[in-house]
Amino acid sequence: MGLGDRNHKGIRRFLHSFRYASAGLIDVIKHEQNMRIHLISGAVVLIAAWALSVSIERWLVLLLVVGGVLSLEVMNTAIERTVDLVTEEYRPLAKRAKDIAAASVFVFCIFAAVIGVMIFFPYLLELFQ
Repeated sequence: MGLGDRNHKGIRRFLHSFRYASAGLIDVIKHEQNMRIHLISGAVVLIAAWALSVSIERWLVLLLVVGGVLSLEVMNTAIERTVDLVTEEYRPLAKRAKDIAAASVFVFCIFAAVIGVMIFFPYLLELFQ
């Protein structure tokens, strides 16, 4: 959000917030390889769910998991950029902050993979029998 918008209220500020959020999302997609990998992986998962006629409950879980991975990757990027803003030189504490932010995405991705296997396994088992 632009600094000038902090003191404004109402629909104009609200609409501007969507523009700023969209700009941030586009920036992450353009400049972060991992975000593009997560987007492609998420698309593959959702296409597979559609192709296998996954139940609505499982669709909801998949949407939450894919959205969680993408959201964490955006937050990780924000933390990394903030650390880069504070220091350009190598600092062990800055490295730890960036590594920990990346670990949050990694942990969620591990659980996302487990959830994906649990959701898709019965459908794939049925498909190949």
